[in-house]
Amino acid sequence: MSTQSDTRTDGAGPTRDELREQLWQAAIDCDETHAVALVRHAVGPGTSRQVRAAAERTLLELIAPVQERVGREWAANTITVAQEHAATAINERCVSAVADLVASALAAAEPLGRVTVACVDGEWHALPARLVTEVLRLRGWHVDYLGAQVPTEHLIAHLHQRPADAVLLSSSIPSHLPTAHTAISACQAAGVPVVVGGAAFGPRGRYAEQMQAAWAPDAVGAHTLLTRGLERPTADAARLPDLDLPHLNDQEYTLVRQSKRQLVKQTLTDIEDAYPPMRAYTAYQRERTAEDLDHIVTYLATAVYVDDAELFTNFITWTAGILQARGVPPQSLLPAVGSLRHQLKDFPRATHMLTAARGALTVPGPGQPA
Repeated sequence: MSTQSDTRTDGAGPTRDELREQLWQAAIDCDETHAVALVRHAVGPGTSRQVRAAAERTLLELIAPVQERVGREWAANTITVAQEHAATAINERCVSAVADLVASALAAAEPLGRVTVACVDGEWHALPARLVTEVLRLRGWHVDYLGAQVPTEHLIAHLHQRPADAVLLSSSIPSHLPTAHTAISACQAAGVPVVVGGAAFGPRGRYAEQMQAAWAPDAVGAHTLLTRGLERPTADAARLPDLDLPHLNDQEYTLVRQSKRQLVKQTLTDIEDAYPPMRAYTAYQRERTAEDLDHIVTYLATAVYVDDAELFTNFITWTAGILQARGVPPQSLLPAVGSLRHQLKDFPRATHMLTAARGALTVPGPGQPA
């Protein structure tokens, strides 16, 4: 795919770097009108082929990087949750503006095939799936886009009503991997091949491979896979999760997941004993702490599901960074990890993951700032 240079050569307009900065500022300022005008300018006039190419560049090199920056800035606590939501909504509107610009050019084209794009149940981060959808449409595919958090049973019902050459499932949050696995198996049992994408599936799609799904690193990669052709699953594609992940037979995942409420409750009590500042927390702060613990146990269960300690360690260190950016010392996580390790001492895989995560936490020494 050709790209526009980020260096101005003719003095005619802003570089793509400058356009990205302008779009970022418009998104943060809640200036939807300016944001839409920027992406329309980026697409510009031209032949049908030129407009489609410019539209793809605008989606992948302008809107997508700005949305990635939204996530980074939220994590660093330099923008508020409200700004993050507003910026995401504006970026979604910009995607729609690009789609509107090319709609007439796409309407008359004979599609390469039909695919369905959806986010797995529980996944609210729909913009990556929407970007994939619009790129595939630009490249000649008819796409049924189902949006955020699509329950598996409704996805399958849709496939029975509108058969597809493939299903593309998107998930950004690793804690949705068990649900994604169920959706993958259900689609394959319905005779439809599955391509997955998104950060949830790990570096180079390691979890996709475990779950017997094809993996695409991005929208262009998805198009490449679809163009090559995907083998349709046979009638014996229906299977239980432990056929893909034999370690599930030890029942650790099931038991950790089922005991989550009690684990969170006991950990909250243990933290209050081990971390005196928590005793002064307001009801609101305690509620947020309980939510954080719920996420920690959910990610631990997910790591046990895919049998990957790195998944949990990455989440714990990421959480430490989020807390530190918000003025909460990372060492506040140590009592939580210790409590869970004690409660789950009879679960060897979970204990190993908690121990690895504890070792990865950087705790300031004497005289160092928290």
